[in-house]
Amino acid sequence: MAVADNLLPKVKANLILMHDQDDALLIGFITAAVSYAQSYQHVPENYYETHAMPSNNYESRDGSTAGFFADSVQAGQQVWNTVNLLLRLDREWGV
Repeated sequence: MAVADNLLPKVKANLILMHDQDDALLIGFITAAVSYAQSYQHVPENYYETHAMPSNNYESRDGSTAGFFADSVQAGQQVWNTVNLLLRLDREWGV
């Protein structure tokens, strides 16, 4: 998937990852995330081949999440709620 290939350098930069050993795994994660976003937003498959991914889907890694990624059921649910909210905000609501 070209979208995953294009996003891989950005993901690796976000993770501060310098080696290529996990590229196949990361591409799998990116592909799954893009597929989920397309499905959730009811856009055609390969939509993000020709449309930019919204920039608001970037995870803050500066500590400002204040426990957002803590090891608890509530934190996990908050992650899903936030991802889905961001996807809804960028969804085209045509009838």
